[in-house]
Amino acid sequence: MRLETPVPADVLAAISAPFEDTAAEVLDAPLLQPLGLLLDLAGETLRERLFVVQGDGPEACLRPDFTVPAVRAHIDSGRPAGRFFYSGHAFRVSPPGEARAEEFRQLGLEAFENGDIAQADAEMAALAWRASAAGGRNDLTLLMGDVGLFSDVVAALSVAPPLAARLRRAFSTPRRLQAELETVTGPAPTLDDGHGRLAALLSGLSETAATGVLEEIWALAGVEPVGGRSAAEIVHRLAERAALAAAPRLSPDQAAVIRRFLAIGGEPRAALAEIGRLVDRPAPGLKQAISTWERRLEYLTSAGVPAERIRFSAAFGRSFGYYDGVVFEVRSAALGTGRPVAAGGRYDGLPGRLGAATASGAVGCMVRPGRAWVGAEA
Repeated sequence: MRLETPVPADVLAAISAPFEDTAAEVLDAPLLQPLGLLLDLAGETLRERLFVVQGDGPEACLRPDFTVPAVRAHIDSGRPAGRFFYSGHAFRVSPPGEARAEEFRQLGLEAFENGDIAQADAEMAALAWRASAAGGRNDLTLLMGDVGLFSDVVAALSVAPPLAARLRRAFSTPRRLQAELETVTGPAPTLDDGHGRLAALLSGLSETAATGVLEEIWALAGVEPVGGRSAAEIVHRLAERAALAAAPRLSPDQAAVIRRFLAIGGEPRAALAEIGRLVDRPAPGLKQAISTWERRLEYLTSAGVPAERIRFSAAFGRSFGYYDGVVFEVRSAALGTGRPVAAGGRYDGLPGRLGAATASGAVGCMVRPGRAWVGAEA
């Protein structure tokens, strides 16, 4: 396992200092985390990034980050609001193509509070910025995006609800979203060939019942399959084809607007103005979201983040799929786009998914001192 270069004590103290005035409880997160829960929340694609630990009980993994443990600690506290500060090691397998597994220090803050979300988001992003800058780097950029804006644009286009849900689920993974757009754009597959007619005939049955029917047909016809697909496999493929043919589709105009949205980026106010012009009659939610962004940017600059260092990308999302609002990363030009110095975002829906009895806002950030320090290995 690759270990980060140790950060000098004085530099670590400087990076940690911005968190000292946050009035947060110190979080003691277990080193082992439930694997199934993390995959349910963040998606199966996360599995390849985790250190899975085999044992006699349920599958577990080494702690990949602190957000889910913080949510669970907040729920266990029974308090309507709370803040948790953490500083400890996390463990992840590097992305494909990078031959290193990582154990690294991570420190951050998770806040569970109601109130002005624009101000709370800006506070968290500014905190990440100040902690990152304390490491001595002068090549930092704050990249921001908004998962909720994508949902607002999809809603403004009146996309069919099942299809809108599919697109929202895919948003955090660019390749998956592009694949979904290709799948649901253009005319639906037809069922007018032999396989299609069989799919249509079997579509009203469960896959188990349809498999039995297909096996009976083979028996009546004296067919004895040798090799190839089983009846169950054939039925499953036919069911997928019938479902795809019946699924709602994006119109060419809807697909074009979504692709234009995903291409928008640059100076935040210009990018948001362009998003506001995408739809002829924007839904109220989209107008409100853009107005909230104006306030968020004002809070950020008043908190000391240089306006010229802030960038916005409509297509930007985080790989942890539980984020549902603003997302951000502090990036260093020397380290590149794949190695952010700090990151965070809003995940209001996550506490409820973990069983929280009362709703509260949820937003957090984390910083990697081993990347913030200008003397670290590039």
